[in-house]
Amino acid sequence: MRGNPKFALVMPSTNKPNKHFSVKLKERVVVEKSDYRRPNKLFVLSGIEGNLRQLCKLLMRAKVVDKYLHWTFEDNHLVLIGNCFNSGDEITECLWLVYSLEEKAKREGGHVHFILGNNEIMGINGNWRHLHPHYAVRKNGSSTALYDGNNQLWKWLCTKNIIERIGDMLFVYGGMAKEVLHLNLSVKQINDLTRPHYTQARNNFSDPVLSLLFGNDTSPFGYRGYCLGTASEELVDATLQHFDVQTIITGHPLINRINTFYNGKVFNVNMNHTSGISEGLLISKDRFYRVAIDKKRERIK
Repeated sequence: MRGNPKFALVMPSTNKPNKHFSVKLKERVVVEKSDYRRPNKLFVLSGIEGNLRQLCKLLMRAKVVDKYLHWTFEDNHLVLIGNCFNSGDEITECLWLVYSLEEKAKREGGHVHFILGNNEIMGINGNWRHLHPHYAVRKNGSSTALYDGNNQLWKWLCTKNIIERIGDMLFVYGGMAKEVLHLNLSVKQINDLTRPHYTQARNNFSDPVLSLLFGNDTSPFGYRGYCLGTASEELVDATLQHFDVQTIITGHPLINRINTFYNGKVFNVNMNHTSGISEGLLISKDRFYRVAIDKKRERIK
C-alpha cells in the first residue's frame, strides 16, 4: 500500500480510549517460509479465540512484550498455532496485534509465526456460523465481516502456513494423519499444495491429495488423533523421523492445561482462554515450561 500508512487501534477490552496499539500496514505481504532455525527461546500459544485481554496478559507475562505492547523478546520467536478465530468479539483486534508484532519482532531479529488451524481456514472461507454475531452483522451500512478477499488482513492470512518446522520441532494445529504422512511430502510441499486452495476449503476436491490435505479427519489442521489417543506411538515416531524433528507441538483439541503425550514427544497447547485459565508454552533451549498469568512458570520437561 502506498505511503505505508500507520493507524492506532483501540483495545476495547480495556474500556479505556487511551489504551491502544499502533499498526503500520505492510507495503506488501509475502508468503511465509516453512522452515526456520531454532532460536534460544520460543513462546507458543493456541486457542486465543478473539480474547485480546488474555493474549496481552500472557505475552507480557512471558516478557514477549512490555505494557505498551512493544516487542521485548529480542531475537526469539513467538508462535501462535490456530484457533484465534472462534466465538470471541475481539478477533480482529487480536489479528491486528499479531500483524503489528511481526514487524516489531523483525526489527530485533525475532520472528512471529501465525500457523492456521481449522477455524482460520473456515474464517478465510467466510464461514461465520461459529463466530460472534459482531462479525456477521452490518453497521452504518457496511459489513463487519472483514475476511472477504478485499482487505489487508485477509490477504495477510492467505500468506500463512498450516505447518512449520522450527529447528528440531514441528508445529501444526492438528497433526499428521497416517494417510497424509504416506504422501511423503515435505513441510514446504504441504504448504505449497494447500495455500492456493484456502478459499476453496469447503469444496469437495476431486484431487485425492487435496482431498486428504483438506479432509476433516486427515488435514494437518483438523486431525485430532494425537490428543484423543487414537494415533499409535509408531505413527508419532514415523512422523518425527519423516520430518527430522524431536518434538511435535499441536493446538487441537482444547485441554485444561498444557501437557505432553507419547512420552513427551507431543505437546498440546490449546487452552480454553475464555474460561480465565490461560497458559502458554515457553521453550528455553531444551527445557519446556508452562507460563500462566497468575502463577510462577512450571517446568514440564
